[in-house]
Amino acid sequence: MLEFTTIPEIRSWSRAERAAGHRIGLVPTMGYLHEGHLALVDEARRRSDRVVLTIFINPLQFGPSEDLARYPRDLARDRGLATDRGVNVIFVPESSTMYPPGSEVRVTPGRMAERWEGAARPGHFTGVLTVVAKLFHIVEPHVACFGQKDIQQLTLIRRMVADLDWPLEIVTVKTIRENDGLALSSRNAYLSPEDRVRARILSRALQSAHDAWKAGETRASALEARMSQELGRESTVRADYIAVGDPRTLAPVENVDGSTIIAIAARVGGTRLIDNIVLGEGVG
Repeated sequence: MLEFTTIPEIRSWSRAERAAGHRIGLVPTMGYLHEGHLALVDEARRRSDRVVLTIFINPLQFGPSEDLARYPRDLARDRGLATDRGVNVIFVPESSTMYPPGSEVRVTPGRMAERWEGAARPGHFTGVLTVVAKLFHIVEPHVACFGQKDIQQLTLIRRMVADLDWPLEIVTVKTIRENDGLALSSRNAYLSPEDRVRARILSRALQSAHDAWKAGETRASALEARMSQELGRESTVRADYIAVGDPRTLAPVENVDGSTIIAIAARVGGTRLIDNIVLGEGVG
């Protein structure tokens, strides 16, 4: 496995691979890899000849009171996992490489970014779209894989690719979960053993909405109430939002169908977690 830290290195490699007729798959991450990230690698390998995994903790997407300084890091472990999973190249730039002095142009999303995570974390998606756009330009992939767990991020990236006419395929990979339903996340490392048990309530709340829909409930308000009631079973878990939205725009809906997105963000102890389902698919 090759490792690059500068833009000229990775760009030169990528263009040589493209010239040789190889299809390039991209998996952007912030590191501290888990099976969810590695599922993205697996999908990228299925869809391309060469896989690039990027590891960059993007400062632009963290607010001033968020966890940038303590975000988990273990590059040596990440290298081993990436190698074992068949990654061809990891790109590990410094912050000064991605945002050199004088850098000021940013990718600003539209109304879709104003709800859910965007409302809770102002400026977050400007940071996300800016770094993803830069990685698309730097690596020049044919396909990029993203997880469903960050459904709003994924939806905004799809919109950006369409609006800016990138010749690029965006692939969704389903959320990978622990056996008890908890969605895998690097931030799960913050959970105490007690909070780890409490965190299961997020997937149970989503499942309760799915069960109600399967039983014939189509009112979004009723599903939200059902989820709120389920979350209430854990008094120390505090919901930031419960949302029922259109899969293309994330706009609120009054009535649901199998394509509707149900999303949740909650604080479990000192850790903020997000999760979602596409209603017709359930928690899985």
